Amino acid sequence: MARQEPQLHSRDDRPVGYGLPTVLAVGLHLVVVVLSVVTLPQREPEHQTSSIVQATLVSTETTTDQAQRAEEARSRAAARQAEEAEQQAQAEREAEQAAAEAAQREAEEQAAREAEARAREEARQAAEAEAQRRAEEAERQTELREQQEAERQRQQEEAAEAERQRQLEAQRRAEEEAERQHQAEEQARREREAEEQRRAEEEAERQRQAEEQARREREAEEQRRAEEEAERQRQAEEQARREREAEEQRRAEEEAERQRQAEEQARREREAEERRRAEEEAERQRRAEEEARRAAEAASQGLDRAIEGESDAVANARQAQEAANSFINLVRRAVEQAWVIPPGAGGGLAATVQVQLGPSGELFGASVTQSSGDSAFDRSAIQAVEAAAPFGELRQLPAAAQRDFRQFNLRFRPGDVR
Repeated sequence: MARQEPQLHSRDDRPVGYGLPTVLAVGLHLVVVVLSVVTLPQREPEHQTSSIVQATLVSTETTTDQAQRAEEARSRAAARQAEEAEQQAQAEREAEQAAAEAAQREAEEQAAREAEARAREEARQAAEAEAQRRAEEAERQTELREQQEAERQRQQEEAAEAERQRQLEAQRRAEEEAERQHQAEEQARREREAEEQRRAEEEAERQRQAEEQARREREAEEQRRAEEEAERQRQAEEQARREREAEEQRRAEEEAERQRQAEEQARREREAEERRRAEEEAERQRRAEEEARRAAEAASQGLDRAIEGESDAVANARQAQEAANSFINLVRRAVEQAWVIPPGAGGGLAATVQVQLGPSGELFGASVTQSSGDSAFDRSAIQAVEAAAPFGELRQLPAAAQRDFRQFNLRFRPGDVR
């Protein structure tokens, strides 16, 4: 309703003029004129009718009566016209008065409407002010109620908080009492558990010591078995390594032997060729000497025999020395070819090996008479002698030289055998 009052006030405040009263007054005059015009024709037929009636009556009445009635009729008509004119004037006056009254009423109504509009505006303003006041009062009441509700709620909360604190205090005391009982029970339980734990630990310690003793015995047994197994494996690996080394050594020795034999064959062929040439040269010398001897034999038989004996001794000694040198060189070359020097052998190492041969040059024995201090080096020297044997060239030496070379020494140095 407060929202609709400004709309009503806006309609009532529209300006109202004198156009409508004027139109109403003019309309009223027109109505009066129309009524006057319409009323006169309607009354004339009545005169005719009365005339007709009178005409009918003329047949029975006199002319004087008729004239008198006509005069009366004209008088009545004039009276009616005068009356009608008066009525028309009266109507016009009434219309003007009505128009004036209407204008006055319109003005009064306009004033009333304006007054009503002002009243409505004042009422609206008063209503709005009242509504504002009521709204403010309602808001104030609401705030007051909210404050009261907040205060009531605060008091309730304080009471609830006090009750909660009281309950908490009671609960705390109960919990403290329960905690004291619990601690007492816990202390008793701990003491029981500690005693049980101590007994269990003692029992566990006894079991652990027994298990530890058994474990140690098992570990010792396992360690012993593992060591035995490792030793067996090590020995097997060592045996396999030795066999591999021996196989490799054998193959190397066989290869060296093949090379040595090939070289020996070549050497023998060269030596045979050299001996053949030496023998041919010796034969030529012998023949030359024989010819010289025969040429000188004629001079003196005794002198010739002495010279011939001395020449034979010199030739035999020289031949024996050459054969001995050739034999010892052959042995050295064969041993050098068969010698496999150990890796890492220093240049300062030296070993002396005594060699003993049979009548046909077969090896009877080889031993170290002066060690190098390195067992691998000494062993390689012995293996070189064993690989180079037999020495069949010994049988090609004179009998005296064979006896001298049945036993001899070899000096081993890295890269040299003497």
